[in-house]
Amino acid sequence: MGTTKPHERLSDLLASELAQVNRLIAERMASEHAPRIPEVSAHLIDAGGKRLRPMLTLAAARLFGYDGPYHIHLAATVEFIHTATLLHDDVVDQSGQRRGRPTANLLWDNKSSVLVGDYLFARSFQLMVETGSLRVLDILSNASATIAEGEVLQLTASQSLATGESTYLQIVRGKTAALFAAATQSGAVIANAPEADIAALYTYGDALGISFQIVDDVLDYWGSNATGKNIGDDFRERKLTLPVIKAVAKADAEQRAFWARVIEKGDQRPGDLEHALDLLDRHRALDDTRAEALLWADRAKDALQGLPDHELRRVLRDIADFVVERVS
Repeated sequence: MGTTKPHERLSDLLASELAQVNRLIAERMASEHAPRIPEVSAHLIDAGGKRLRPMLTLAAARLFGYDGPYHIHLAATVEFIHTATLLHDDVVDQSGQRRGRPTANLLWDNKSSVLVGDYLFARSFQLMVETGSLRVLDILSNASATIAEGEVLQLTASQSLATGESTYLQIVRGKTAALFAAATQSGAVIANAPEADIAALYTYGDALGISFQIVDDVLDYWGSNATGKNIGDDFRERKLTLPVIKAVAKADAEQRAFWARVIEKGDQRPGDLEHALDLLDRHRALDDTRAEALLWADRAKDALQGLPDHELRRVLRDIADFVVERVS
């Protein structure tokens, strides 16, 4: 039986290039003097992630017939940036599980995770420079800064009930969508695609990344093997994600006091997660959040309409549907 999931179809279409990306990743995460670097890097990079972001870069370049070597560099760059942010995130969030496995900071220590993340960031910039494209360097370096900015904004905003949907969207655009958008945009740029198509792929990546993160925030309360996390991790980490923002907006005084206690004050007691789930259900917060994810997935698909008629375009469209099907 053939594969049916769109990211698996995309992987099949890009198999030879993905193999080159994986070889380049293995080569560049090596270290002659610090063996812990490849140990920690491989723990996360080889943990069964879908390689979705690097595949988006490869697909964007292939859409426009690119036959040079540098989309491989860009795909590896995107994966290194992504891995570096995950290593840092798990330290910040004090997470114990990622992709269904113990986190690197749990198996080694926080210092190793932070420093190896820094190493991968540095490696990503070396790969960018090798493309010889200042525009690509501009796109990916800006994305790296935006990701860090989004994470810092989340630190200050995600434990305040005053945080609304516009700030949440700003956080998501930073911490998640920026890299999706840079992945698709840089692939189109390296292939010398028309400016309108480069803009369309940026819009696609941005909307896809927002939808992806919104779905992850729903799954944190609905539960799924898709995230490799435990139900309620965001609740325990006191993250004010979109489902909670929507529930707070409809809360009465008693309910708002509950959210203030568990999110703002961090005073969480036995049964609080169950009560939070009840409130989310009572106010249809998860259903409404899922509807937002569907809207962003539709925006992603709409952005593809003017691109060349190609099998890869159809798979990219299906990926937008697949992202939200995780909460169907």
